[in-house]
Amino acid sequence: MTHEINRRAMLKGSATALVVAPAGMAASVSGASAKVVAGQDGFAYEVTRTDAEWRAMLDADTYAVLRHGATEEPKSHPNWNEARDGSYVCRGCDLPLYESSWKVEVDKGWAFFRHSVPNAVLTDIDWPQEAGMNPDYGRMTVVEVHCRRCGSHLGHIVRIDAQVLHCINGTSLSFEPRAA
Repeated sequence: MTHEINRRAMLKGSATALVVAPAGMAASVSGASAKVVAGQDGFAYEVTRTDAEWRAMLDADTYAVLRHGATEEPKSHPNWNEARDGSYVCRGCDLPLYESSWKVEVDKGWAFFRHSVPNAVLTDIDWPQEAGMNPDYGRMTVVEVHCRRCGSHLGHIVRIDAQVLHCINGTSLSFEPRAA
């Protein structure tokens, strides 16, 4: 089951999780769900599907995360603590996004990575609902991460223990173990 506030509330309520950084892409978001639906923000994505096609290929919770910016429950997807050697690809289009060697153990319930594969993700500003994109709310914003190829919402970039990490919903990723 997905909830649209848990992680955002945790991020915005924790001084160690706030990110004060500008980001590209001007699609605004409201609270937990994007005002501009992923893939319908005017950016020319390589992979495009109709809403009906997305709904047909994704279960309801995954659809809510990838296409509307929802957040899964902490520790609800096995990718959060996957420890095998391998790669993580976008659940929406199979673009390689992260490598297991870049994963960081953080017991918060989501997958954390030091960085992504080059040219794999785009970022956006996740404005607080009351901000209305007002720069005075800059200290309350978080940076959202999307797949560069299909626009799917992946998670956020956060600061934890003096590290800037990608905090990614496990349901946004498919894990591909490396052959032995």
